[in-house]
Amino acid sequence: MAQLSGRVVVVTGASGGVGRAVVRELGRQGARVALIARGTTGLGAAAVDVGVEGGSGQVYEADVADYDEVRKAAEKIEAEMGPISVWINTAFSSVFAKFSDISPEEFRRTTAVTYLGYVWGTKVALDLMRPRGTGAIVQTGSALSQRGIPLQSAYCGAKHAIKGFSESVRTELLADGSDIQVTLVQLPAVNTPQFEWVLSKLRRHPQPVPPIYQPEVAARAIVYAAEHPERKEYWVGMSTATTLLAQRVAPALVDRYLARTGVSSQQTDDKSPSGVSNLWEPADETTDYGAHGTFDQRSHSHSPQVWLSRHRRPVLLTLTAGTAATALAALGRRLWR
Repeated sequence: MAQLSGRVVVVTGASGGVGRAVVRELGRQGARVALIARGTTGLGAAAVDVGVEGGSGQVYEADVADYDEVRKAAEKIEAEMGPISVWINTAFSSVFAKFSDISPEEFRRTTAVTYLGYVWGTKVALDLMRPRGTGAIVQTGSALSQRGIPLQSAYCGAKHAIKGFSESVRTELLADGSDIQVTLVQLPAVNTPQFEWVLSKLRRHPQPVPPIYQPEVAARAIVYAAEHPERKEYWVGMSTATTLLAQRVAPALVDRYLARTGVSSQQTDDKSPSGVSNLWEPADETTDYGAHGTFDQRSHSHSPQVWLSRHRRPVLLTLTAGTAATALAALGRRLWR
């Protein structure tokens, strides 16, 4: 995939959080950005951001859980903006609660948005790209796609599903001899507004599991992946690499560590927020939340691991393997204290 200047790039979940940071980065690249989300105010502000950064943006309201809405939005995008070169899936929803406290309707809705939203976006994009024989699809993944944690069963399940689904589609495209690429960007904990609007049944305010990264770190990696989609997977943040490698080496040890620390590490000392939740309705229909959450003081603005991911694999594997070994040793010490 060439540089993105002048190309049509679709971003789902574009109105806030990582998606918002992604459209800004695409604006800096001079892309023509089609923004898909539900919240009118957030979408409008995001489109303005794209223009300020040097690109052009048009908004398309759609619920990614609804295949027909996604298909109609994509058809309208191609009619108004031209052929879609890149489709980036970032939209998601979640529920912070123990599995036993999540209703079937809440679990179903989270899965419909966070997993099926990616499926429908990918299907629509492929239907449009196949006749042209070119294009790229970028899936926003998570370290939680390979390592589940407490209090996020619906989200973790959806992210696991996205990984398996993307691998299946990628191999089908390879079997067909297609030049269309599907790549997955595995993110660490990110400082986004989701912790203000997520449906939470916790007594204390939810938070990302430290270390926390700013959404711009994720956005730069996602846009880089859109420009270089031939790699099947990117890892963002050393914590992501550590988590994935530790899970491969000693999953039982990680289970015990998370059983001890996973609940408390996802909550602050403040009371859980009440009121707005984006599970059923857009939280940014009348309020623009932007890209950042409330954890700026604790968030990293750079990730050396992102730089490493752009270079030769031996360097990356050597460093991350060493980090994983160190992390496993630390986990062992904590468990046996």
